[in-house]
Parts: sequence; C-alpha cells; structure tokens
Amino acid sequence: MRSDYLDAIKEHYEQCWEAVPNVEAWDKGPVHQLPEGFSVLRFDPSPSRRMFTYATCGMSNKSDPFPLELHLFSPEALQAHVELLTVIVHFHRTGTFLGEGHTVNFGRPWMPNSNCDHGLISLPYLDGPSLELAEIGNVQIHFLWLVPITRKEVEYKKKFGLEALEDKLESDGFNYLDPNRKSVV
Repeated sequence: MRSDYLDAIKEHYEQCWEAVPNVEAWDKGPVHQLPEGFSVLRFDPSPSRRMFTYATCGMSNKSDPFPLELHLFSPEALQAHVELLTVIVHFHRTGTFLGEGHTVNFGRPWMPNSNCDHGLISLPYLDGPSLELAEIGNVQIHFLWLVPITRKEVEYKKKFGLEALEDKLESDGFNYLDPNRKSVV
C-alpha cells in the first residue's frame, strides 16, 4: 500500500534527524503527474541542526530500478524550495531518472541573488550511511543530497568528473548554506 510506503519514508527521516516535519505540497503545474501522495517535508532548525531541511517523500515508487529521495538544506524557509523539489521530482518521473552524480538545472537561482542555479545529486555526507540507505519492505531506497552549485561547477564536473568536483568543494571548504558563495572553480 502506497501510504505505508510513504509513512516509512517519513519515519526514516524522522529517526535520522530526530525531528517531526511539516508536510508541504506545491499545487501548481502538472502535479497530477507526480506519484500518489507525494509531498515535501520541511524540517525546521533545531539545536543539533541549524538549518532548514526540505526532503521529498514519495519521489520514488517501490518498482523503480533505483528508488530515490532527495533533500536540500537552506538557511531560510522558502516556499520556493518546495516548488524546486516538486519540479525536480516531476522531471525524474516524466523525463529522465536521476541518481547520484547527476546534475539538474534549477532554471533560476536556488535562493534570491544566488550564483547557485544548478544542483548536484550527491551522497548525504553530513548525515552518512544512517540516512543514505533504508530498507522499506523489500525495497532499498537511496536518500541523497541535492547540493546547490554554480554553472561553472557543473562544467568542471563534466570535464573532470564527480570525484574531482566533490574534492574541490571539500578542499575549498565551501559553505553549502551560503546562497552568495562564489564558485570554487
């Protein structure tokens, strides 16, 4: 049953982040093409997590070849993040299946005036393996991080590979919560 599947995804996030989310949805555009019950969960800052976290719930279906859910961190609560994740899920469901190492064009800045207008689908380095994989029923779901990046960083990844970009981001100590950060390349 789909609702049991969605409840298990939500519970996985709650256990990993030790918080109860607000359930949000975007109701504009072709949302009827999204999986039944899809929502975006917003986890507010807490003493142990000083950021907002937006997470898909129901991006994947049990029958997908690579069941996937995404999360995005933000220094602010913005409805634009709900829209962004919903649009990415729509692309994933109706266009091309996404996975680790893929990049997506946001079509606009991640946050107002940000240089980051693309996203990198990456391992959840801040949360580790306890978040990354969950066995729900007989399905293994991958929970990956959508990292806002710049167009130049996308080009660098295409030229030198995912590992080179991630190494560059890490060595430069990029601030994933700074919408005004400069490109690391």
